[in-house]
Amino acid sequence: MINRVIKSGSRESQSTWPKRPVSAVVAGTGFHVPERVLTNADLEKMVDTSDEWITERTGMKERHVVAPGEAASDIAVVACEKALAEAKVKPEELDLIIVGTVTGDMAFPSTACVLQKRLGAAHAAALDVSAGCTGFIYSLGVARQFIANGTYRTALVVGVELLSKITDWTDRSTCVLFGDGAGAAVLKADTDPDKGILAIHMAADGGGGAHLYMPAGGSRHPATVETVQQRLHTLKMDGNATFKVAVRSMADAVRHLLHQTGLEPGDIKLLIPHQANLRIIDATAKLLKFPKERVFVNIAKYGNTSSATTIIALDEARKAGLVRPGDVVMLVAFGAGLTWGGVLIRF
Repeated sequence: MINRVIKSGSRESQSTWPKRPVSAVVAGTGFHVPERVLTNADLEKMVDTSDEWITERTGMKERHVVAPGEAASDIAVVACEKALAEAKVKPEELDLIIVGTVTGDMAFPSTACVLQKRLGAAHAAALDVSAGCTGFIYSLGVARQFIANGTYRTALVVGVELLSKITDWTDRSTCVLFGDGAGAAVLKADTDPDKGILAIHMAADGGGGAHLYMPAGGSRHPATVETVQQRLHTLKMDGNATFKVAVRSMADAVRHLLHQTGLEPGDIKLLIPHQANLRIIDATAKLLKFPKERVFVNIAKYGNTSSATTIIALDEARKAGLVRPGDVVMLVAFGAGLTWGGVLIRF
């Protein structure tokens, strides 16, 4: 064991660190969605669509959207407080905060820094990860490395999106899909190698970036009257191309993780896929020959909350008693970039 004095801000404490890598266990989870519910019936009044059309093509019935003036950190902070409470971790004990998001409070500072201040986590390093809907899984991957190599012992990982803020509400092909939400998980160091995050797979194909993107708002096309008038500050998606990539990439992530760990599909208690579209989820499960009863789906209630979907679903599954100590759970997602990946966790 290595003993050393660690200084962080005004904190000075004697700390004992293991020489060998440690596991990152999920000590607590939480999620939060806005109060306002937008139903398919509401959307029928806004664009040329119908409840039947939306349900048949997406599996969605309703989604939650923030009130005017609400920002990502406003809903994320609630999810974080729930996760910290379950983990019995005080904000000042956090070493690291990572937020997966593409709809943060502002371009900078990071939403992670905003949350650090709001939570009172004065000793935590803070950063955002931009990986689209794969943001939470990518963020888990980053946090896990810091814990595994002994740099940090306690991390808060967040997935939050307010896609209602960048949705073109005149485009019926996309406006029916997205909702707002936030989820959070507390990771803690543990010496048991058979617990916590067993494996993570992260992948990307920048050549598919044009399938899902927002043209304006960055240095390529900064905000002008013209970019606003042309609705370039809203997301654009090629639905057919995205569907094909989504099924293939999520199936690839599942296979990669099983091969990496030597586990079999029967060892997975619950598969939690990105909640983008029920047809994508069903097609992925069919391709993998994975039984539907072990695939968690909550898309009807929340729609696609992007980087928040997998952590919201994980927290719901845990609170419903579907995940018990010793169970192995797999999260998989795909998103803008294009990015995709998965994580295997033993609870």
